[in-house]
Amino acid sequence: MAKTFTREELKKYDGQNGNPAYVAINNRVYDVTHIPAWQDGTHHGNKAELDLTDVLFNYSPHKDRVLANLPKVGTLVGEE
Repeated sequence: MAKTFTREELKKYDGQNGNPAYVAINNRVYDVTHIPAWQDGTHHGNKAELDLTDVLFNYSPHKDRVLANLPKVGTLVGEE
Protein backbone atom coordinates (compact mmCIF):
# COMPACT_ATOMS: atom_id res chain seq x y z
CA MET A 1 0.00 0.00 0.00
CA ALA A 2 2.25 2.75 -1.21
CA LYS A 3 -0.34 5.42 -2.03
CA THR A 4 -1.80 7.69 0.61
CA PHE A 5 -5.11 9.50 0.18
CA THR A 6 -6.56 12.50 1.95
CA ARG A 7 -10.35 12.65 2.23
CA GLU A 8 -10.29 15.25 -0.54
CA GLU A 9 -8.25 12.99 -2.86
CA LEU A 10 -10.52 10.03 -2.13
CA LYS A 11 -13.46 12.02 -3.56
CA LYS A 12 -11.96 11.58 -7.04
CA TYR A 13 -12.66 7.83 -6.82
CA ASP A 14 -16.45 7.92 -6.85
CA GLY A 15 -17.10 5.26 -9.51
CA GLN A 16 -18.81 7.81 -11.76
CA ASN A 17 -17.98 8.71 -15.38
CA GLY A 18 -15.34 6.00 -15.73
CA ASN A 19 -13.55 6.78 -12.44
CA PRO A 20 -12.51 3.90 -10.19
CA ALA A 21 -14.61 3.35 -7.05
CA TYR A 22 -12.64 3.39 -3.78
CA VAL A 23 -13.86 3.26 -0.19
CA ALA A 24 -11.96 3.71 3.06
CA ILE A 25 -12.37 1.37 6.03
CA ASN A 26 -10.24 1.77 9.17
CA ASN A 27 -7.88 4.10 7.28
CA ARG A 28 -7.27 1.55 4.52
CA VAL A 29 -8.47 2.31 1.01
CA TYR A 30 -10.05 -0.50 -1.00
CA ASP A 31 -10.93 -0.73 -4.68
CA VAL A 32 -14.57 -1.77 -5.20
CA THR A 33 -14.63 -0.84 -8.90
CA HIS A 34 -15.15 -4.39 -10.17
CA ILE A 35 -17.59 -5.52 -7.48
CA PRO A 36 -21.02 -5.87 -9.15
CA ALA A 37 -22.80 -4.63 -6.02
CA TRP A 38 -20.91 -1.31 -6.36
CA GLN A 39 -22.04 -0.56 -9.91
CA ASP A 40 -21.87 3.19 -10.59
CA GLY A 41 -20.12 3.76 -7.27
CA THR A 42 -23.07 3.10 -4.96
CA HIS A 43 -24.11 0.14 -2.81
CA HIS A 44 -27.30 0.18 -0.71
CA GLY A 45 -27.23 3.98 -0.63
CA ASN A 46 -23.55 4.19 0.33
CA LYS A 47 -21.22 6.02 -2.00
CA ALA A 48 -17.70 5.19 -3.08
CA GLU A 49 -15.27 8.03 -2.32
CA LEU A 50 -16.10 7.99 1.40
CA ASP A 51 -14.84 6.55 4.67
CA LEU A 52 -17.44 3.88 5.39
CA THR A 53 -15.96 2.46 8.59
CA ASP A 54 -19.00 3.36 10.70
CA VAL A 55 -21.43 2.02 8.11
CA LEU A 56 -19.57 -1.27 7.71
CA PHE A 57 -19.26 -2.07 11.40
CA ASN A 58 -22.56 -0.66 12.64
CA TYR A 59 -25.04 -1.27 9.82
CA SER A 60 -23.70 -3.86 7.38
CA PRO A 61 -24.80 -7.48 7.83
CA HIS A 62 -21.47 -8.82 6.52
CA LYS A 63 -19.22 -6.56 8.64
CA ASP A 64 -15.56 -6.82 7.60
CA ARG A 65 -15.73 -10.33 6.08
CA VAL A 66 -15.78 -8.82 2.57
CA LEU A 67 -12.56 -6.84 3.01
CA ALA A 68 -10.26 -9.83 2.59
CA ASN A 69 -11.41 -10.17 -1.04
CA LEU A 70 -10.94 -6.51 -1.98
CA PRO A 71 -7.75 -5.06 -3.45
CA LYS A 72 -6.06 -2.64 -1.04
CA VAL A 73 -4.86 0.44 -2.90
CA GLY A 74 -3.64 2.71 -0.14
CA THR A 75 -4.05 4.40 3.20
CA LEU A 76 -6.35 7.23 4.25
CA VAL A 77 -4.43 9.92 6.09
CA GLY A 78 -5.65 12.84 8.16
CA GLU A 79 -5.70 16.33 6.78
CA GLU A 80 -2.52 18.29 7.37
